Amino acid sequence: MSAENVHLVVCDVDGTLTDGVIGINDRGEEYKNFSVVDGMGIRLLMDAGIEVALLSARSCPAVDHRARGLGIRLCLTGVSRKKRHLEDLIRGQSLDPEQVCYIGDDVNDLPCLRMAGFPVAVANAHAEVRKQAAYVTSAVGGQGAVREVAELVLEARGLLKSALEKFS
Repeated sequence: MSAENVHLVVCDVDGTLTDGVIGINDRGEEYKNFSVVDGMGIRLLMDAGIEVALLSARSCPAVDHRARGLGIRLCLTGVSRKKRHLEDLIRGQSLDPEQVCYIGDDVNDLPCLRMAGFPVAVANAHAEVRKQAAYVTSAVGGQGAVREVAELVLEARGLLKSALEKFS
């Protein structure tokens, strides 16, 4: 299990790409906090030719909006059986599971983590998720964990230096 063969990074949303807090305004609309640091990590991956997908058990327009803003074309929300949808994503991208990094935080991510060639848990993930992971981030979910993984994957693939130089 290593990051050097990763061609697709799949992120859980709540607790991984966000801090796990679900905010609700006075009109009953859900909102989420996303880190711009994680967003930059996603852009670095995509600019380097590594596909990124979001896979969430919850439906929330904020997630769809964030995905569109980042240019993520593979955004699956309201998915109760994540493993089946991950299998479809992998097949749709003509990849093998070994070429997939899955980043998660809770027990509903375990089937996907077991399938992925490079399973990752955020620092504050459930203990069982951390046990299943090949890598546990030092950053907690929603606070740079996805960026940490992005740079790890890019470094392992020999793409980090050129990805960062685009901004010099």
